[in-house]
Amino acid sequence: MSRAIRTTLLSILALAACGKKEAPATGATPPASYQDELMTMLLDAKPGDVIELPEGKFSFDRSLSLAVDGVTLRGKGLDKTVLSFKDQVAGAEGLIVTANDFTAEDFAIEDTKGDGLKVNEGKNIVIRRVRVEWTGGPKTENGAYGLYPVQSENVLLEGNVVIGASDAGLYVGQSKNVIVRNNRAEKNVAGIEIENTFDADVYDNVATGNTGGILVFNMPNLKQPGARTRVFHNEVVDNNTKNFGAPGTAVAGIPAGSGVVVNANDQVEIFDNDIKGNKTANIIIASVFSTDLSKDGMSADFDPYPEGVYIYGNRLADGGKNPDGLELQALKLAMFGPTGALPDVLWDGYVDDKKKIDGALPGPLRICVKNDGAEILNYDGPNGNKAPRLVTADHDCEIEKLPAVALANGVGG
Repeated sequence: MSRAIRTTLLSILALAACGKKEAPATGATPPASYQDELMTMLLDAKPGDVIELPEGKFSFDRSLSLAVDGVTLRGKGLDKTVLSFKDQVAGAEGLIVTANDFTAEDFAIEDTKGDGLKVNEGKNIVIRRVRVEWTGGPKTENGAYGLYPVQSENVLLEGNVVIGASDAGLYVGQSKNVIVRNNRAEKNVAGIEIENTFDADVYDNVATGNTGGILVFNMPNLKQPGARTRVFHNEVVDNNTKNFGAPGTAVAGIPAGSGVVVNANDQVEIFDNDIKGNKTANIIIASVFSTDLSKDGMSADFDPYPEGVYIYGNRLADGGKNPDGLELQALKLAMFGPTGALPDVLWDGYVDDKKKIDGALPGPLRICVKNDGAEILNYDGPNGNKAPRLVTADHDCEIEKLPAVALANGVGG
């Protein structure tokens, strides 16, 4: 390819929001040609290529993209190689990937207009030791998602740090076969979110200082539902940041002070976690009917009820002392007094009556709590919260445990 043709092609791609690379300088703002250099490397990449990012802080003014299978993007460390999009004028994501067999590791993405690193429709995706951060702190104007694999399969998110996302820090949506482990999510609206995804293990993570720590959601009107998520051995502590999500988004309704939240998802196990200091509740279980999502209608085959939720063996403490919102404040005061607290588990009380047998849900569809004296409060959503009540004894049951998720094709090895 001639230099003139390549220059023209790079100019066209830049207008379409591609990216930039900065070389081994030590923190100085590099000349614009380095942006073109990294864009060229991504454009010319071949399967099996390892693109090395040097140490330093490098400025980008538009998005990067990769559409070649089998590429690894590797920096020198999540605090040593920093791709800054603070001056971004074109595109939304920092990096968008539409490819299989992709690995990203050991670098940081800062201050993107939109999502930090998005992978769409990929198989065998590994993102490890990547930091995505909005350095100005929690703001509605921040990008929505930090790490964002969607409609993907065989996904590993490991050892990452995400700070300041206005929707979810680490998000996996409409995907299959997922492991999220050893990450830190801090000062996001949702720290970690598994949405409309089948077979996910979420473990050994720290979620702190978010609005909600770990979310397991099913949203209506998407390509697939989700089920079979295990949330275990995480620290979900002090997620009390005021909700700064954009109005109208699904997470904008998450109360500040939510530890682990299950919404309309089935076969969810929550066990062996430290869930403490979340001021609304350490664990919340709800249907779509307790959100604004039901107002937009639902397809006939969407299941809006959370079923088969099993909570056991967690260390729960200091939750529910100062719930977010006047209704929950009034509920706490009425039932537990000014110095009391809402129970560790809040449930909205919605049940699919059509699935009942002899007046009760069959065992695999129940919500079961076996957790060292933790109580569950049914706050009677179907009747406008008129008769909230403790229902701990009704949910003293067990459900068959889920198998561990195993990633295929050597992912995670």
